[in-house]
Amino acid sequence: MITTSCVIPIIKSPQDYQVFRISPQDSNRLAIIFDSTTANTSLTCCVEIFDVGGQTPPNRHQWAVEMFFILKGEGVAICDGKKVNIKAGDSLLVPPKGIHLIRNTGNSRLYTLTVMIPNEDFSELIRSGIPVELDEEDMAVLGGLNSLKIV
Repeated sequence: MITTSCVIPIIKSPQDYQVFRISPQDSNRLAIIFDSTTANTSLTCCVEIFDVGGQTPPNRHQWAVEMFFILKGEGVAICDGKKVNIKAGDSLLVPPKGIHLIRNTGNSRLYTLTVMIPNEDFSELIRSGIPVELDEEDMAVLGGLNSLKIV
């Protein structure tokens, strides 16, 4: 017997994202797209926004795999002492237990789509931070196709 059911997908726009700076001294912000609070699943998906010269603190995850897709800008990724330059269109996969950081080395903001599976309390850490807002520049980047002019 085949049963049919309709699962309603969760759809969000940049205006719906909740944005946080984990610590007052941090030079990056995280805009939560989906997490266990909003999607009933053990993943965290966010846009990470790095100011010029900004970086994440060195960190590691016991079980989680973290993926970064570079949306805009350029930087450097360091994992267990290995350094690689990153730019728009690049993808980076960090395995569990790798001590890593991302640093913006460009002259404009760096934007990454960051996904961590399983969540490993990442979204709870983000949400425990300081709420902030996306500005015009952020909305232009995240609005992407809506901001392109067709000639």
